[in-house]
Amino acid sequence: MSIFGGFISFRMIKGRSEWSWSLLKLTLLGWLLLCPVLLSASATETSSEAPEKGFDAGAFIFEHVEDAYSWHILTVHAHHISIPLPVILFSSHSGLHVFSSARLAHGHTFEGFRLATEEQYEGEIVEDTPQGVSRPVDLSITKTVMAMFISMILLVSLFLWLARRYRRYPDGAPSGMQNALEVFILFVRDDIARPLIGKHYARYMPYLLTVFFFIWINNIMGLIPLFPGGANVTGNIAVTMALALITFGITLFSGNKSYWGHIFNTPGVPWWLKIPVPLMPIVEIVGVFTKPIVLMIRLFANITAGHIVMLGFFSLIFVFGAISPMLGMVASPVSLAFAIFMTLLELLVGIIQAYVFTLLSALYFGMAVEEHEVHESVH
Repeated sequence: MSIFGGFISFRMIKGRSEWSWSLLKLTLLGWLLLCPVLLSASATETSSEAPEKGFDAGAFIFEHVEDAYSWHILTVHAHHISIPLPVILFSSHSGLHVFSSARLAHGHTFEGFRLATEEQYEGEIVEDTPQGVSRPVDLSITKTVMAMFISMILLVSLFLWLARRYRRYPDGAPSGMQNALEVFILFVRDDIARPLIGKHYARYMPYLLTVFFFIWINNIMGLIPLFPGGANVTGNIAVTMALALITFGITLFSGNKSYWGHIFNTPGVPWWLKIPVPLMPIVEIVGVFTKPIVLMIRLFANITAGHIVMLGFFSLIFVFGAISPMLGMVASPVSLAFAIFMTLLELLVGIIQAYVFTLLSALYFGMAVEEHEVHESVH
């Protein structure tokens, strides 16, 4: 967030905007506040007691793809530097607990809670009780949640600034960041919302713009290896499911009489597909529920697959290096070239997936509000 904030501040300072100075101060303040956190994290998350093991490509890949209770920054000589995140648990046995994830680092137990190593709950926080191991209600701020907070702060800051620019200079020509954002806003409005939804497009623009920029920015930030990037937000099935459910809910509540009539009494379909077995209504109802499932899986699968392939190319360097140092040196340029190519490809995939999700959402909204004209005979 601070990197993006610094970039925006630099662009705004050139325009001598007072708001840019405020954002620059907030950016510097953020870094000053972050420094002690990093130093404390370094002290609490450092461990050199673990014996050295061979490189595990699978663990390396899934460590970067999966969610976590702390934000790993880097590893220096087996010392893991991470930012601990808040753990919020509600246990039916002991009530509410709020503490830092650093308390559970390196297999430690805190107030009866620990990170499970059992296959059933592996990687999750469990509580040891007299009745056995139980899973508390987990409301923790994980790496994915923190990354969403950062992206939302970035989005709100950008669009509040954009709105202020339009209010201050309503007739002025856009430039810089304002011009870049306006291109995508007009694209969503003129090439997605208007053609697919029709005259009712304006009421859906806030959601379509939000989902487009939210997916796109998180896709880009997921490719940045340094904090505040590196979190696999849109590659988390829970996030894509929540986005798909919002689209699903808006579609259902927007459905007009014609939309529901086509589902339960599809016109142009032979009667024997409706009576005695309502085959077509069943197919249409199933289609209503499969649409959000397709939205959810498409975004999750494309983003996760891209991360896995890219990390797989990086892993080849260490896999070949474990066989022979010379072999690792030979494989490094090839693996690095493919990794760079995949990174560039993922930049393209990131905006394409944001476009596809927004496009399909607008298509579903358009189908729900479509009004069929009644042609009257003219005498």
